[in-house]
Amino acid sequence: MTGIVLLVCCGWTLLRCLFVQAYENLALHQTAWQSSTLRSDNGAERAVDGQYTDQAWNGGQCAASDYGEQTTAEWRVDLGAVRSIHHIFIQYMTHNGVWDEDNLFTGYFLGFSVYFSNTTNKEDGVLCFRDTNYTRATIPNPVNITCPYHGRYVIYYNNRTHPPYSEGYSSYAYNVLCEVEVYGCPSPGYYDENCSLECPQNCQDGYCDIVDGTCFGCLHRYIGPRCTKDCPSGLYGSNCSQNCSMTCGDPGECDMRTGHCNGGCQVGLTGAMCETGYHLTINNTHENFYIMKPSYISTINDNSLYNNFMAYT
Repeated sequence: MTGIVLLVCCGWTLLRCLFVQAYENLALHQTAWQSSTLRSDNGAERAVDGQYTDQAWNGGQCAASDYGEQTTAEWRVDLGAVRSIHHIFIQYMTHNGVWDEDNLFTGYFLGFSVYFSNTTNKEDGVLCFRDTNYTRATIPNPVNITCPYHGRYVIYYNNRTHPPYSEGYSSYAYNVLCEVEVYGCPSPGYYDENCSLECPQNCQDGYCDIVDGTCFGCLHRYIGPRCTKDCPSGLYGSNCSQNCSMTCGDPGECDMRTGHCNGGCQVGLTGAMCETGYHLTINNTHENFYIMKPSYISTINDNSLYNNFMAYT
């Protein structure tokens, strides 16, 4: 039966049929928000209700922002938790007309962006897609955007803040979205088209590429596409991106996870990373000298310095 269904799919529909069978629509019936609303039956939730056969502004199945002189328009859906995402499907409003350069809504769609974020602020997240090349004759509808990443909020954004814009752009920013579907794995920490494989255990925050399982970052002390290798000598931290201190007792040698020095510190220095200097205090009371040994002198080299100093007093 699956094979028959795939045979009748074509173009973008074939792509969507393949995706839908592999991943789950994480946005369906989730909480949505938009920066303004045209009328009561154009609320943000209309874009995640699973209905978009009527793509008119007054059909009750599409979200729509106000038609005022707005320079920005934003819509977002809360997936409920951080999710691993594979791709996004967007069905823009057509007013049930032919989608071509003469359709008014093509100009509204041009220049849109999609972000993933763990907060409601798109600036805290990552840019998944930004249209810089489409024209009214070439912008597709619906559109599938493959963007393997993770996040809690999927944010659709458009703006008209820096005119002039290319020919065909609307003068003001609107969002008129009949459906936004976000496909991925419902449980974090899994990948593969069936969401059946666990991400490598040393991936940072437990997340990995939803297609091939490679890590977006590594836990401290690990490196490599799947975070299976220890940091090379002299490096430590997340993705082995930091250098061990050259003031360690063994210069450039430290714990791969914390960066704390191995072998104590060089003479005159203290601290976990040998970043703090110290000095010996001499108290002179008339004819007697008292040498005050700091409590943090503990290494062999430090005590040798102290003992040598005492020998000359």
